[in-house]
Amino acid sequence: MSDALERPALDSLAERWRGAWQGAGFEPCCTPDVSYEDPVAVDPLHGVEALDRHAASLRGAFPDLRIEATAPPLVRDKHACIPWRAVGTHRGDLGTMLPATDRFVALHGLHYVELSDGVVRRARGFFDLYDAATQLGLLPARGGLSETALLLLRGFGLRRRSA
Repeated sequence: MSDALERPALDSLAERWRGAWQGAGFEPCCTPDVSYEDPVAVDPLHGVEALDRHAASLRGAFPDLRIEATAPPLVRDKHACIPWRAVGTHRGDLGTMLPATDRFVALHGLHYVELSDGVVRRARGFFDLYDAATQLGLLPARGGLSETALLLLRGFGLRRRSA
């Protein structure tokens, strides 16, 4: 039996997945033993409860968090790609190391998911962590003097700009 989903079922799964990040819970769209990774998850997460806690911590840091579809999800066999855009204002602490910055953030990303019986069994999120840190004011914008100084400190030397 194939785990591939038809378009209506895939669209519904993607909607439930985005809704779960906004507080609806992952149980309706994931297997109980779902595995998950992303750039801010310190270790891989296992199980719906762990994924719910991870999403809750992000909503705590970004209480006005919205996850929007940026394109239709894609599917091939038992794998799918769900593109998204996350927007919100950083008003709460993010873990123990990052206090609120009160900065608005807009990030584009995607989740690659492995399907099992029409729900997510494994997922990996991708987004530009440098861009997120820049928007939060933690790192300098690309191409500026501050970035050059940071690269020098890290031992990368000067880069010539092309004309």
